[in-house]
Amino acid sequence: MNRFEKAAEYHHKGFNCCQSVLAAYADLTGLSEQACFDLGGGFGAGAQTGELCGAITGAVMTLGMLTPVDPSDPVGSKRRTGALAKAFQNRFREKFGEVRCRPLLKADIHADDNTPVARDMGLTNRCDVMIITAMEIVEEIRAQQA
Repeated sequence: MNRFEKAAEYHHKGFNCCQSVLAAYADLTGLSEQACFDLGGGFGAGAQTGELCGAITGAVMTLGMLTPVDPSDPVGSKRRTGALAKAFQNRFREKFGEVRCRPLLKADIHADDNTPVARDMGLTNRCDVMIITAMEIVEEIRAQQA
């Protein structure tokens, strides 16, 4: 099972969007699956406020874990991670027109050419599409950093 399939499976089991993204990257972040579920537990439904989408928070946490802080340069580290978070959110907004959970849940979101991995997986649930597309963006950013 690939990373994308794992994330969809987590979500289908009832884990929130943040937990699903974060746990799909457990092998790379060094977090246990349980730690991912625990850490991401409060971030579903825009941290229960309808604000920042949980798929985004899971992706930003993942990017942060993959670009650890240099204790000798906390300001530079913060700027680097902040730039990744901003770039991620800009790409997500380009795909879906929004980053906030409440409006995203009301939007007509479906897998199409703009969300190729979700399309190829045959996903129909809007949150599944956003989870997989968030991960697709993480993969694009990781490839740019390599």
